[in-house]
Amino acid sequence: MQSFQQDCVELALEKFRRGEVSRRGLMAGLAALGAAAALPDAAQAQAGGAAAQRLVMVNWGGVANQGFGNNYGKPFEAANPGVTVVQDSTGPSAGRIRSMVESGRVTWDLCDSSATTSYLLGGRGMLNAVDYSVVDRRNVIGPTFALEHGAAPYSFSNVLVYDSSKFSTAPTGWADFWDLQKFPGTRLLRRDAAGALDVAQLSLGKSPENLYPLDIRACLARVREIRRSLVFWTSGSESEQFIRTGEAVMGMLWHTRAKVLETESNGRFKFIWNQGILQPGIFVSPKGNPGGALAQKLLASMLANAAPQVELLKFLGNGPTNPNAAALVPAEFKKYNPTEPANARVQVPQDGRWWGQNYAQANADYIDMVTG
Repeated sequence: MQSFQQDCVELALEKFRRGEVSRRGLMAGLAALGAAAALPDAAQAQAGGAAAQRLVMVNWGGVANQGFGNNYGKPFEAANPGVTVVQDSTGPSAGRIRSMVESGRVTWDLCDSSATTSYLLGGRGMLNAVDYSVVDRRNVIGPTFALEHGAAPYSFSNVLVYDSSKFSTAPTGWADFWDLQKFPGTRLLRRDAAGALDVAQLSLGKSPENLYPLDIRACLARVREIRRSLVFWTSGSESEQFIRTGEAVMGMLWHTRAKVLETESNGRFKFIWNQGILQPGIFVSPKGNPGGALAQKLLASMLANAAPQVELLKFLGNGPTNPNAAALVPAEFKKYNPTEPANARVQVPQDGRWWGQNYAQANADYIDMVTG
């Protein structure tokens, strides 16, 4: 199952191959994303007396060049002489973080993760709590972006995408997604419960402000209602292809893929922010990280600097989370920014704590239903 972060890297590489961005632009964008390749000796971050002055950030990229620098690394290094920030792009899955901590051989300082993982691993004592005397909570737009065991320098959303050539009226929310009479055709959902069950609950009429806790049984039954009219995606490119080819006329996609579809189809494929599921791009710090408390300062820097977050939005579409960023977003990008105040206002912040407590069983039941 491809993560949002991995799909961001894939989108960047697609733009580079099409000649839409230069190599310099690609590397700057990946640096903002925090998805540049690892230095060859990144796994040796604990070795030697200089370990405390070296920070290893782990992401989901696979680009064979060092790209971290302009937006996060260099400013932090300049403000902290003697500190080096390097990238490891081997993928910080929850399983690998847990294995490192349990073995006592932790080589990572900050990991691009999720709210769900922050609650799962944080609750088991495997992550450092965020030191909010160092990390300023005021540098994020809401409480779902500053958690006990992680904080978010970027955001993303699940949104409703539709083929406007197929319908005389536009859908306005997830109830329309489930209305096969008014909006006939095949639907598209992710092959993962997180997101899919949230929108199923919205389609049942539960108010966005009281969406959680989800009624898992009712949500699964709701998906089962239209099972014969559903296809499921596992990667961003696959979700885009289902819509392009007409195999699905309406779907739940990441907002970054929705933007690509809308712009490249000259508006035939549209999306709406209403009832989108707004999610934080959470960074976590494994317990026993070699850089110690210095990782908290790097996280604080990532959240505090709005301009690099806006560069990431312009390059790939990830939403900034610093409240000062909105004023820096160019007019032509506001429509595609999940945290633009007008867009964020009509979305639902996903409850990572609830998903952290319920994901394993809810997802197992969802996959059983999808594949059964």
